Amino acid sequence: MSLSQAQKKAFRSIGHYLNPVVTVSENGLSEGVLDELDRALTDHELIKVKLALAERDDRATMLDELLKASNAEAVQTIGKVALLYRASPQGNPKLSNVKRFENHHGRR
Repeated sequence: MSLSQAQKKAFRSIGHYLNPVVTVSENGLSEGVLDELDRALTDHELIKVKLALAERDDRATMLDELLKASNAEAVQTIGKVALLYRASPQGNPKLSNVKRFENHHGRR
């Protein structure tokens, strides 16, 4: 599913308040990193990932690998931080950054 521009804009505004919950370094995508990424996306739907790689091209390649492995969509990338989204069918309203933001700001 591709996000609309309006959804991306709303998610970027939520992402402004988030801190990275997963960090990927030169060691690449280990099983532990992929498990943590999957858990974070399942729980929170919208997360920030820090790509701790020096080269821009390496970060772009790593982001592509992350997106394929997690079936997530990139909302925004700024420097070494990427904002990723993956809808969670069993999303917990207390954990989902999207649902918490909507509930807190009265949007439905």
